[in-house]
Formats: sequence, structure tokens, C-alpha cells
Amino acid sequence: MKLYLVTSNENKLKEVRLILPAGFDVESIETIAPKKDIVEDSATFFGNSLKKIEAYKDLGVPLLADDSGLVIDSLGGFPGVNSARFMENSNYLTKMQIILDRMVNEENRAARFVCAALFYDPSNVVLVGVEGKVDGIIARKQSGENGFGYDPIFVPQGYSQTFGVLGDSVKKELSHRAKAFKKLFSLVYLYTGKK
Repeated sequence: MKLYLVTSNENKLKEVRLILPAGFDVESIETIAPKKDIVEDSATFFGNSLKKIEAYKDLGVPLLADDSGLVIDSLGGFPGVNSARFMENSNYLTKMQIILDRMVNEENRAARFVCAALFYDPSNVVLVGVEGKVDGIIARKQSGENGFGYDPIFVPQGYSQTFGVLGDSVKKELSHRAKAFKKLFSLVYLYTGKK
């Protein structure tokens, strides 16, 4: 089954392909349609994912979409649904440093990555959604060059190194996106009858 991921982020596409089960193929939506400016202004990750589906549902192809972010307890959930849009014109090195500066004297470093993923089948007008989370802490400094986004400051629970150090082999097993899409693909298998 061919699915189209509503993203222009090659790193997201790569992560989804790492966990893609047999019988499925995923491409960026931009292989069949021009990029659209989608205003992700929902208060929830699911709401932003749904905006992505709605923007392309008229194409009549099976769609995948996700929205994800970093939620930091001591910062009241910041950056949360605004993770990508926080300081939108700055790179992630700068964004991470600002977060670390805000937390310099903070002992409560609890955080989590959250991903809300959706599957849309236009032939039966079916929408399936799941959420994946990975708990951890915010490191005291940036570390590692693997992954993308906030990976160099996030240490997943049970590990002593950041996702930026741990790399794809660990991320494909326990990242928020991996957890969400594994659940989603299981449900899509049930829905489509693929084994």
C-alpha cells in the first residue's frame, strides 16, 4: 500500500521509513503535489496533524501526518505544540541553547517528546489517530550530532546519553515518532487486512 506523508521534512520521512513494515511504501506528499503553507495553530498535536490531512485530503490518496514536540515540565509544557515554530527563523542549536539557558538552575528536568500521528483513507473516509510518547530529561548541555530538532538535549528514560548521541538504532525503537507510527501501522494493518 502506498502512503503519502504530509511533510517536507526529510528527517521525519527517514524516521518513518526506518520502521515501515513490509507491504507499505511511503513517499513525501510533495512527490505528487506542491507544498502548501499549513498554519499549525491548533492547541493540540492532534489538531495540527489534522490540519495537515485536511490540506491534502482532496488528492484522493492515503495520507499520513504527524505533529510532534518537546514538552518540558518545569517550563509549563513549553515549547510543546510550538516546538517547530518557537523562534521559527532560528536554527535548532540556538533554540536548544535558549531552553538550556532558561533551565540553568532548574533541578526538575523532566520532559517528554510527544507525537500525534494520523492515517487517512479517502476511499472509505476513515481517519485513525494514535499518540506516542517517550519520557526523559533535558540534559545540561547539547551533546551529539545524530537525529534532528531537539535530539541533542533530550536524554530518554533509561539512558545516560541524548538522542543526539544514541542515533537511529535507538531512536527507531523508542522515539515518540517510532512508537506512534508503530501503533498506527498496526491499526492500518488491521484495517486493510494486510499481514
